[in-house]
Amino acid sequence: MESAKYSIVIPLYNEEGIIPLLVGRLQEIMAKMDGPAEVVMVDDGSTDRTYQLAQAASDSDPRFKLIQFSRNFGHQVAITAGMDATSGDAVIIMDADLQDPPYVVLQMIEKWQQGYEVVYGRRQHREGERLFKTATASAFYNLLHRIADVETPIDVGDFRLVDRKALNAFLQMRENNRYVRGMFSWVGFRQAAVPYTREERAVGTTHYTMRKMVKLASNGILGFSSAPLRLALGMGVFLAFASVIYGIVAISMKLAGVDLVPGYASLLFAITFLSGIQLAVMGMVGLYVGRIYDEARARPLYIVRESYGFGAGDDRAVWQATREPGPRGA
Repeated sequence: MESAKYSIVIPLYNEEGIIPLLVGRLQEIMAKMDGPAEVVMVDDGSTDRTYQLAQAASDSDPRFKLIQFSRNFGHQVAITAGMDATSGDAVIIMDADLQDPPYVVLQMIEKWQQGYEVVYGRRQHREGERLFKTATASAFYNLLHRIADVETPIDVGDFRLVDRKALNAFLQMRENNRYVRGMFSWVGFRQAAVPYTREERAVGTTHYTMRKMVKLASNGILGFSSAPLRLALGMGVFLAFASVIYGIVAISMKLAGVDLVPGYASLLFAITFLSGIQLAVMGMVGLYVGRIYDEARARPLYIVRESYGFGAGDDRAVWQATREPGPRGA
C-alpha cells in the first residue's frame, strides 16, 4: 500500500452510534485530498461496541487503522497515541463527534501547502452548546491567553493539521499531564488559523464531563503558567506587609495613650483568614509537586491492548516508550 501523505487521528470513547456516519464523512473528505490518506482511530477504553464497529470499518477500507488501549487513559493521551502511530507528512487531529466539520480539513491543507506547519481551527460560533459551557470555555481561553508563558490562541481546541516537522518536535514531549493544544503552542513553527462554526454533536451526548473539563483546564494553567505560584507569593508579601502596618498602628496608638479594646471576633477572623491563605498556598504548591511526582515515576503514557489494520511488520501501533518519540519521529 502506498505510504500516506495525510494521516487523520480520531480518539474514540463509547462512540458506537456515530462510527458509520464518521467513516462515511471521512471517506468523502479523503476522496478530495491530493494524496493518499490513512485514518488512525484510538479506542480509549470504550465499554460499548466502538472497537468492533471500528474493526468492521478497517475490514471494509484498509486505510482505517485501529489502536485499542488496555483501559481509559484519557482524551489527550489518546490523541498522542494516534500521532505516535501515524505515517503521513501532515497529520490532522479531530474528534469523532463531528462537531468539528471534516470539510474544514481541506481548508487546513490549503494553508499547509502555503508553508504553515501548524494550522488550527478557530471556533467562531458554537451550535447546540449550553450558555454555561460557552461562557466558561471563553473565560478559560481568555485567562490562559493572559497568564500563559507562551502565546496561546483563543477559542482553539485540538482540531488542527500538523506538519511532520512540528509533530516530531511535539512527540519528544512525553509529560503525563497533557494539554495538547498548549504543547503545540510551545513547539512553535509557523502557525495559522482557519475560522469555522462548531456544529452540534451529530449523535448522542458529550462524554467530556465537568470533571474532565476541570482537569483539562488545570493541566493548561499548571503546565503553561507560573501565575499561580506568583499569586501565592504576592498574597504572602501583601499579608506580611499588612501585618507590619497593623503592628505599627497598634504600637503608635499604645504610645499615644489609646487603649485598644481586645476583641476575640477580630482575632478569630485574622487567624482563620491567614490559615485559609496558608492552606490555599500549600495546595497550590502541592499541585506542582504532584506533577513532578507523576513525571518522576516515568510510567508509560498508555498501554496498547491490541492494534488492528496496520499490516504485518508494521509496529507503529504497539510503540509504548515513555521518553522518546515513536519510530516515525526518530
